[in-house]
Amino acid sequence: MFDAKISPVKTRVWRVGDLLGAMSDALQSRFNPVSVQGELSGFTRAASGHCYFTLKDNQGQLRCAMFRRAAGLVNFAPRDGDVVAVRGRLDIYPARGELQLVVESMERAGEGALMAQFMAMKARLEARGWFDPARKKAIPQRPRHLGVVTSLQAAALRDVVTTLQRRLPHVAVTIYPASVQGERAVPELLQALEMAAAEHLQQGLCDTLLLVRGGGSLEDLWAFNDERLAMALTRMPMPVICGVGHETDFSIADFVADLRAPTPTAAAELAGVTQAQELQSLSRVRADLRGGLERALQQAAQRLDRAEHRLSRPGRQVAQQQARWQQAAHRLQNSLTRAHQAHALRLQNLHWRWQQESARGLMPAQQRMEDMATALNAALQRTLQQHSQRLSQLQGRLDALSPQHTLARGYAWLAHSDGRLIASTKQAQPGDQVRAQLSDGELHLQVR
Repeated sequence: MFDAKISPVKTRVWRVGDLLGAMSDALQSRFNPVSVQGELSGFTRAASGHCYFTLKDNQGQLRCAMFRRAAGLVNFAPRDGDVVAVRGRLDIYPARGELQLVVESMERAGEGALMAQFMAMKARLEARGWFDPARKKAIPQRPRHLGVVTSLQAAALRDVVTTLQRRLPHVAVTIYPASVQGERAVPELLQALEMAAAEHLQQGLCDTLLLVRGGGSLEDLWAFNDERLAMALTRMPMPVICGVGHETDFSIADFVADLRAPTPTAAAELAGVTQAQELQSLSRVRADLRGGLERALQQAAQRLDRAEHRLSRPGRQVAQQQARWQQAAHRLQNSLTRAHQAHALRLQNLHWRWQQESARGLMPAQQRMEDMATALNAALQRTLQQHSQRLSQLQGRLDALSPQHTLARGYAWLAHSDGRLIASTKQAQPGDQVRAQLSDGELHLQVR
């Protein structure tokens, strides 16, 4: 027999931090990156933007953390009970010594394949020009009739009807019911679009069509990614506003439609100018028209006042013209009188000189006297002729300025019986006795 001693095996003693670090390294090298599918539980979003939750199934659960940068890339609002697929890396949280999954991306379960299909269809239809802005129709701002394609049980319908009643209560609305989810959705949506197009072409209805549905998962909205529906939208005779899902949801119908709205309510808001805006616009137009009319009336009133000022006082004009005529006649009379006096004085002087010459018996002086008398008479005749011509010219000017010519053309001027001029209807009352001066006399009238 051999007597041998068995030495005890020496076991390594780990420090806690070193062991957790070694486990972390083993996880990193063995599993990461890792994709996990499960149901969300205990989902919370901290004030910092980081999200914490648990992924679970019927066999176990795994604590997860998703930091703010990755959380900002999630295109839906995660809720407890959602089945999701996440991608991340396993690690040990040293503060508690717990296994956790640091999530770097999250999507609804099954959306990965659907999203790839969606992106492929989007690229194919875009290459055909179905998304080209040049082929899209403008949305009428003042529609007379609107059509709505959606499910009668959809909450989106209530939102749309409420918004239209508030903003466009004067616009008629027709509902074209159709399923918006499931196997029957696409055929019923196509039938609803066909009915709306037929009524538009035959009866002139449905100036704008609203295609709406509330939010949901990619699977829930998949009917609006159908290529048959997209083709039908490109052939619609009226413009189509598509409001499907939430603001972060996109469908093929959104890209094909003439206008994409972020929500069903927004689609109703984009359907036309509100009644309140129309009333404000009409008020501004009415104010502009009233202001223009008032300015035109003021200008016309000013022109009328100026014309009335010129024409409302014919008596004063007659008096002024008569005064000028009398002054001209007086000046002419004075001129003739002075001319006669001057000629008489010269004749008297010549006669006196003739008497003197005659007394001396000088015959040449008598001859000169006769010559001078002849010259004097000729000068007097010329002077009288010149004054007569001037008098005729003055008489013609006076006649041209005379109010008698105005009266001869059918005008008349009115005065009270006491001679007060009547220049306005406000200066006469029913029963007053007035005189109408005409070209050939007066008429005595009574105001009725």
